[in-house]
Amino acid sequence: MSHAATTALPVVVDVAVNLTAIVRAEPDAGGYSASIHALPGCHTQGETLDEVRANLREAAEGWLAVAHEDGLARDAAGEAP
Repeated sequence: MSHAATTALPVVVDVAVNLTAIVRAEPDAGGYSASIHALPGCHTQGETLDEVRANLREAAEGWLAVAHEDGLARDAAGEAP
């Protein structure tokens, strides 16, 4: 019995994620800086709290997208995560 090679289709799932960010006032430079400890290297800044919040969302989404792509690339190459 012959088994034809099949390719698994990707499954896309939207998941709500709550992450804790540390936001610091930057009195010398003005505005705020922020980082998300759970996402190493995920840092941003903004002139206002609303701006830093929007920038944090964008930075976290970008961080997670790159991590996802890197994981898929490793899987395709047969490397361990």
